[in-house]
Amino acid sequence: MRVVGGISAVAAGMVLGAGLAVPAQAVEAPQEKPAAKLAPGTRADALAAMQDEAYAYASYQAYAQEAARRGQAAVARLFRQTAREEFDDHFVAEARLIGFVDGNQANLRDSIDGETEEATRTYPSFAEQATDDGCPRVAAHWVELAGDELVHAGRFTTALTALRYPSAGIEAPTGEPVPPVPIEPSEPRCGGRTLANLRATLHGEAFAWATYTLYARHAARTGQDRLARLWTNTGGQELGEHFAETANLAGLVGATTENLRTAIAAEDEAAATYQRYARRALAAGDVAAAKLFVEIRLDELGHAAAFRRALTDLESRRAG
Repeated sequence: MRVVGGISAVAAGMVLGAGLAVPAQAVEAPQEKPAAKLAPGTRADALAAMQDEAYAYASYQAYAQEAARRGQAAVARLFRQTAREEFDDHFVAEARLIGFVDGNQANLRDSIDGETEEATRTYPSFAEQATDDGCPRVAAHWVELAGDELVHAGRFTTALTALRYPSAGIEAPTGEPVPPVPIEPSEPRCGGRTLANLRATLHGEAFAWATYTLYARHAARTGQDRLARLWTNTGGQELGEHFAETANLAGLVGATTENLRTAIAAEDEAAATYQRYARRALAAGDVAAAKLFVEIRLDELGHAAAFRRALTDLESRRAG
């Protein structure tokens, strides 16, 4: 749900409303070296893959939590290990491929735009749809998320002002850690378009966490410790609270056998998708991208095989 761009009218209003003095000349931070030029289709495929990898990370961590709660330690470890590979190996490599992480100022603008879009358009529209579908509890959830995202946009706006105008004496906020919400087995609270919107929210919040994790790492590398803490704390809320609460409403988690079947289907689909991505990248002359997509495809096939073995083991124990 997040797009790269300049400060929105809403975000600009936040700055002006705070009564901040704006010096005549801004200080622009250096940006990272751009990635190699890719065909637009290859870049779009990589970005779509990143969104799927972020969701896989978040959902597998939720499945691991449930397996651990049921005393299935080996399956919990498998889900956690796979989740780490989806993020650390796949998401990060694809981000590097497309030059996803920019300078701190550009990353803040992206963050402002994404949070503002969710606060003022996406989540209010989802809440309206949920009300129309007779799901008031789900509607209230999106109203709450919209309020949180507006706070995030305001903090990012202040941080951007502090970074651009160091002589103004403005200190970047850091936010605060938010305790994670447990994800429990549940059934979807609503169907139809509202259920589809819940699933879109899961993907968006997982992607926000993954994005902010990389932005925080870059901020730390460039000596912007407060900014790194802001992204880390915001990402923690996106994953630990927003994703988790949405997961409970969407019925994300079931019994471990059900979760394994869901993961197997997802990994099989991912392997097929990466095969298509690799073929398109090769046809476009993006050899490095094609090679990366093939490597990740093989990983996904390995994940599916490991999940199948875990499922077979669980079912055989039950039969015994």
